[in-house]
Amino acid sequence: MSHHPPPPLWLALHLPPAQPPDQLEALAFWAGGVTPRVSLVSPAGLLLEIGGCLRLWGGLDRLVAAVAADLHAQGQATALAAAPTPQGALWLAQSGTGALATDLAAMRARLDALPLAAIDLPAAVRDKLERFGARTLADARRLPRDGLARRLAPHGVEAVLAIARAYGEAADPRPDFAFPEKFSQQIEMPAPVEAAAALLFVARRLTAALAGWLELRQGGVDGCVLELAHSAREATHLVLRFAEATRDSRRFERVLRERLERLALTAPVAALRLKAETVEALPGKNGALFGGGSLAATAMAALVERLRARLGEDSVYGLAPHADHRPECATRKVCTPRVLPAGRSGGTAAGVIAAPPRPFWLLERPEALAEVDGRPWRRGALRLLAGPERIESGWWQSGEAKGEGELFSDVRRDYFVALTADSRWAWIFRELRAPGGWYLHGWFA
Repeated sequence: MSHHPPPPLWLALHLPPAQPPDQLEALAFWAGGVTPRVSLVSPAGLLLEIGGCLRLWGGLDRLVAAVAADLHAQGQATALAAAPTPQGALWLAQSGTGALATDLAAMRARLDALPLAAIDLPAAVRDKLERFGARTLADARRLPRDGLARRLAPHGVEAVLAIARAYGEAADPRPDFAFPEKFSQQIEMPAPVEAAAALLFVARRLTAALAGWLELRQGGVDGCVLELAHSAREATHLVLRFAEATRDSRRFERVLRERLERLALTAPVAALRLKAETVEALPGKNGALFGGGSLAATAMAALVERLRARLGEDSVYGLAPHADHRPECATRKVCTPRVLPAGRSGGTAAGVIAAPPRPFWLLERPEALAEVDGRPWRRGALRLLAGPERIESGWWQSGEAKGEGELFSDVRRDYFVALTADSRWAWIFRELRAPGGWYLHGWFA
């Protein structure tokens, strides 16, 4: 069975006049999250070829609704229109009709009704056409093409060709926007900004641009840098960290909002630049039929990011296993907490004997326990349920500095799982070195 590619369909975005070039380019980056084929139309237009991705979005109406919602969130006042030809889509967008014409017949009917004043033909061409009695695009199209090109000189050939391209009667190749290998995008502020929280409105366009660029590259970032440029001093660098590699613009914005609300500016901001140096491969993920695992992991990652943004980078961290038998040395702090989907854990490899149970809560320092009639005592006698598990390790580090005034020690202990008088599960040990004794080291959840 032969496979035919979907027919071309162009979505045109018409922005207000005098659009700064950096904002138009940022919008092109964002559009990479909609379709890989994007074309800039100077000075204030953008073309998205969407014929090949309609099924992915669930149809034209859903795609246009999603695009309109994103543009509204960015504060972009943009007119949209769709048509089988790029020039036709641009003229329909410029006219503000919001037409969504999916075939040539519907597009031509819409174009025929457009007044000449609503499209971007040169003013001299429009004046001459009106003197010929033409008021709409359909009127201009009825005039003899060869004679019209001569009478509209010096812009006649270009005008006639533009009309032919709009109606699909002439080829209209459009250069694709070249997405760079690294992301670095800047937007100039309309006026110097003195309050950090007020920067979020413009910064949202940069995070949306980063998300679109990452979607196109099928990648994600676990951190990026927002540079706040000042006119009279060096730029302020705001580092944004994420719990895992992501390309979700909502997570970018959440972390950025938390950081900006707590930032005190030392000078007015004249421009913003967002940079992402290291990109990790991040292919798409299959969603669960009934929700659950992946959603829970995403929610946990978002929580970690918000806590780090509010409390500081060093205040929220993860724990990773470390190859050491001593319980107090068996973990290490890691900068980025690892978030596992629900239902998954580190586990053990096949053929590896699982370690005895370990408590969820390990005390910072072991708590000395009393001994009554040879049994450990804490608000009552403790009943030993499992053990002993002997741990002897660390002799090679005995006496070395551990940090913050602490020293590594030679460990010789027998560990037990015990039940307290108030029915709590405890992890205790008997010290085998002098002077000996019983100690509480942790609690089971």
